[in-house]
Amino acid sequence: MMEVRCLEIPDVKMIQTERLSDARGYFCETFQRSAFAEKGILVDFVQDNQSSSYKVGTVRGLHFQRPPFAQAKLIRVLSGAILDVVVDLRRSSATFGRHIAVKLDSQTGEQLLVPKGFAHGFCTLQPETVVFYKVDQVYAPSHDGGLYWADPGLAIEWPVTTAEAQVSPKDRSLPRLDQLAAVFE
Repeated sequence: MMEVRCLEIPDVKMIQTERLSDARGYFCETFQRSAFAEKGILVDFVQDNQSSSYKVGTVRGLHFQRPPFAQAKLIRVLSGAILDVVVDLRRSSATFGRHIAVKLDSQTGEQLLVPKGFAHGFCTLQPETVVFYKVDQVYAPSHDGGLYWADPGLAIEWPVTTAEAQVSPKDRSLPRLDQLAAVFE
């Protein structure tokens, strides 16, 4: 059994797969191509990625890849919790520049499906957080892009201030949305 719920930007979806629990713990199928296809999700994932963040307030993102290496992502948390954020970068979309922020954690097992055309990032809410995500294009460094995570124009309510956040030098130097050339038409 799998539930798919569209979020405020309908192309972004929350996915909950069934967990079978007993005294030992639980088992669940987090991805099955045919089950996703039955729900209209036709994504051919080709690479799995995993990140580990030691501290609360670690910010990763907001990242994307430019076409033709744009990526759809299926994100889930293996341990800990995150505030997961996506920003619509599709210029022709009625929701261009808007964002969605959702909490993902290892307890619920919910997954977030982010289609191509969005920047993605997250902030850890617990120490020792491990995030796993599937992508439908391999990493292409020459097509790597991003947005400044604390861009005031995006009005994202992060759980940390810019002074508290643990951010890479690369992510601190990313452009704001109003400085970004059109990426997705």
